[in-house]
Amino acid sequence: MRKTTTKKKTPAATTTTTYQGSCHCGQIKFEVDGDLTGAMDCNCSICQRKGGLLWFVPRPQLRLLTPPEAMRSYTFNKHAIRHQFCPTCGMHPFGEGTDPKGNAMAAVNVRCLEGVDVYAIPVHHFDGRAV
Repeated sequence: MRKTTTKKKTPAATTTTTYQGSCHCGQIKFEVDGDLTGAMDCNCSICQRKGGLLWFVPRPQLRLLTPPEAMRSYTFNKHAIRHQFCPTCGMHPFGEGTDPKGNAMAAVNVRCLEGVDVYAIPVHHFDGRAV
């Protein structure tokens, strides 16, 4: 997949970047709009194993470009987050849930975004094991 990051002007005259993302085999493809200013590294039982870096955005900012049937979901513990993954290559490109106010959110794995230098992004370490 080519990097096709574009800048969009929103009504408030701010600039937003559109990122292209996918799983490893390309069965799951998506776009996400926003300003990627940082990511979260969580040490909970699933994040520790997956090794992803998460960028949280309102769910409407993530657009799935492939049918939802192309992916599978995994939940555990309180079943609050739907960890989406590809049944072919096993990649976890994003998860879905709600924030504390009840707003639909997406947790995008920035390692699945095209053209993003993950080593240039500030990373916040979150102690998910303590939650």
